[in-house]
Amino acid sequence: MISWFRKKKQSIVNTITTDVHSHLLPGLDDGVQTFEQAESIILQFINLGYKKVITSPHVMSDTYRNTTIGIQEKLAELRRYLKEKNIAIEVETAAEYYLDEHTFSMVKTKEPMLTFGKNYLLFETNFLNEPFNLKEFIFLSTTNGYKPVLAHPERYIYLQNDLKKLEDLLQRGVLFQLNISSITGYYSREAQATAHKLIDKGWVHFLGSDCHSMQHAKLISTAQSMKYFQKALSLPLLNNSL
Repeated sequence: MISWFRKKKQSIVNTITTDVHSHLLPGLDDGVQTFEQAESIILQFINLGYKKVITSPHVMSDTYRNTTIGIQEKLAELRRYLKEKNIAIEVETAAEYYLDEHTFSMVKTKEPMLTFGKNYLLFETNFLNEPFNLKEFIFLSTTNGYKPVLAHPERYIYLQNDLKKLEDLLQRGVLFQLNISSITGYYSREAQATAHKLIDKGWVHFLGSDCHSMQHAKLISTAQSMKYFQKALSLPLLNNSL
């Protein structure tokens, strides 16, 4: 029997209200370079339902030598700019620490580092090979009271398709922040496949935009209609607890 009644197509709703990874402090790294660019992207976030953005400029000793004070000063400038424009959104800052000698030294000497939420420490590594001091860095971080969060684990070649290494990091206390754009295949098929595996395993603690430009912000809209984005939303993500 043919039914003459069709179910209404459900609209896709983004249930993430806090982004934990972006590069929206002008001129500090390879993200936005002007306050106007930051404004446009933040308005896009608001349209997508976000209430809070935790931006995370790179800290890399050989390229982006950002300091805690410098990052906080730029955050204050961005907040003033948004207030003058009557743009209502909460903006905080952490940092994306590249695991090099400088970052390792900061942890080893217990130098204060920029974190978000419950002392979550966002870090990244080189994309090709596992750093020789990765496990020691994780140990020192957790010993110092940090909760290490590995940015975009799906993008590292040395972790792609290696579930044992990924599981080992989880067992050492590392949390995983998946890039939303990886779900769309933006970076590579390998990164997309690994992102899918992480979601299938439930090994995703945060979703982040890793937004450097408007192109990245718009990819969130693309991802919203995809099965694996919706599956990721069903996980106990920590974004909205921040």
